[in-house]
Amino acid sequence: MTKELKFESPTFMQRIKGMLGVDFYRLFHTPLFYIFLCIAAIIPAMVSCLTMMPDANGNTMEPLYSNVWQIIAASEPLYVIRTIADYANMNMVFIFGGIMVSIFIGHDYKSGYVKQLFTTHAKKQGYMISKTLVCAFAMACMCITYFIGGTIGGLIAGYETTVNVGSLIIAILGKIIMSLGWASLYTLLNIIFRRYFGISIASSFFFGTGILIIGAAAVVENLSIPTGFLNIFLYGASVNACLVSNVGTLIICIVVSVAWTCLYNFLGTKILSRSDVY
Repeated sequence: MTKELKFESPTFMQRIKGMLGVDFYRLFHTPLFYIFLCIAAIIPAMVSCLTMMPDANGNTMEPLYSNVWQIIAASEPLYVIRTIADYANMNMVFIFGGIMVSIFIGHDYKSGYVKQLFTTHAKKQGYMISKTLVCAFAMACMCITYFIGGTIGGLIAGYETTVNVGSLIIAILGKIIMSLGWASLYTLLNIIFRRYFGISIASSFFFGTGILIIGAAAVVENLSIPTGFLNIFLYGASVNACLVSNVGTLIICIVVSVAWTCLYNFLGTKILSRSDVY
């Protein structure tokens, strides 16, 4: 008497777990990840130190910062950039982090891996979730190396170290949490421009700079309208994580990051489901 063998299809969580395993393996076994970790550490160190170097006439350049931690986060939530120092902080991770995400996801399409993936067992929603989580992890790691590099550079430059430790920790956590929202945005952009590798990188860079939000803030400020409502935007919440952050700031970052992640993953899944992914 023979017994029939029954094969149960993997559950949604099993699929996600499998895809995460593959994506994390690829992440940890590609030089790209480690190159961008180094970039994230070197850039803030260079920005801090080079502004203290003497120029051709032997005069010391005007320092960008007065405090070590200003390379990590702005002194206050600024939606309209007044100087380059207001812009040059951990938010830079979301610029070159976007480039890393574009290269990482773009390789799926250039290598033909995504064709094999979707013709076997992978689901479109699972693909979006897996890529978002792995890329968020990568950018969170970049935030950590940025913090290390920026701190070392600031100490070498001789900046002041006075800070509200609680606000500094919340600012760092807020920006790490925002990595999830940024990763979902970049994943969506790379799904939209999946056939155009160069455009996907350019779009990630453009949105990472926050030009749209900064421009909107400038218009709003000129109209004498309070800019606080810009916190609902992704970049607005990132800027809100500063050296005067509090628990409310952290909550804003969590809510905005999760909300945008849900929205971008929903849109990305719809696009993948209704179009040719190859």
